[in-house]
Amino acid sequence: MEQVNKTCARLGIKPGERVLAARISTATLQFFRKAALVKSYVISTSKRPPSNIKGSMGTPRGLHEIAERIGAGQPPGMVFKSRVSTGHHFRELPEATSDDNLITSRILWLRGLEPGVNRGGEVDTYDRYVYIHGTNHEERIGEPLSAGCVLMRNHDIVELYEDVRVGDLVWIAD
Repeated sequence: MEQVNKTCARLGIKPGERVLAARISTATLQFFRKAALVKSYVISTSKRPPSNIKGSMGTPRGLHEIAERIGAGQPPGMVFKSRVSTGHHFRELPEATSDDNLITSRILWLRGLEPGVNRGGEVDTYDRYVYIHGTNHEERIGEPLSAGCVLMRNHDIVELYEDVRVGDLVWIAD
């Protein structure tokens, strides 16, 4: 939380009541409310090294905010394409798609807050479509798995989605 507060001070941002802190090295995401730990989740991040650069497929580091919340009311496991519900649970899809890492349950779309680090130009997290979302590979949560997004178990992302709001801060670190 200290690094979040330092970065907020440098950027002139007032830290909000709710903060998510993701650690790539430990595959964990912690949810804080008023600086108190509420819950810790196991996550997966990129199969590639962390990176903020467009096309790298790495999970971007630094201070972000939740820009959009997508999927309210959908059942856990619902598949999204281009941020729109397909109307199908991942288990209803052909086996050919089982190797794909699908976007399921809920989407928390991230926007970088640090110009030149994760916002703007070739390092823009929002333009890279980096999300926190559910996956059809829950059994692999905890290992590097994504193409840059932060993946969670479906029931975990549904639970977290109910507790966070647009504008809440998200810190992603090695």
